[in-house]
Amino acid sequence: MNQRRRPGGIDPVMRSRARRRALQAVYAWQLSGSGVSDVVEQFAHEQAREVADLAYFEELVRGVAKQRVELDKALAPFLDRDIEQVDPIELAVLRIAAYELHHRPDVPYRVVINEAIESVKRFGAEHGHTYVNGVLDHAAAQWRAVEVSASRKR
Repeated sequence: MNQRRRPGGIDPVMRSRARRRALQAVYAWQLSGSGVSDVVEQFAHEQAREVADLAYFEELVRGVAKQRVELDKALAPFLDRDIEQVDPIELAVLRIAAYELHHRPDVPYRVVINEAIESVKRFGAEHGHTYVNGVLDHAAAQWRAVEVSASRKR
């Protein structure tokens, strides 16, 4: 049995890889204007099924594409510029994290924020992670107020 798996059957390494693949796919989707199904198929085809949590990858990419307008509206109050002016990598990361914060309450907000920061450090601009961290800290405090409050009291 895989020792990384948590009791719920979730492998955090596979989830991290799924998020990185989703970032690449969402970024490509944002820039290319291709259909989300084409992008998902392209990225899923390129990856071995054992490398990442493919179902989670697909959920993230399709969820971001389907909920883009709502996610962008939800993120807008936390941005210091128009959404169109946000760096494309940072925007893809913010959309994925916003999707997880809104639609995946089973994923702790700290995991969402940490994964987003690590993705931007890996793929984004030199100081992009500080911007993403600030936006997501404020967003999580509002969207997941009970969870954030409980974790800060510990």
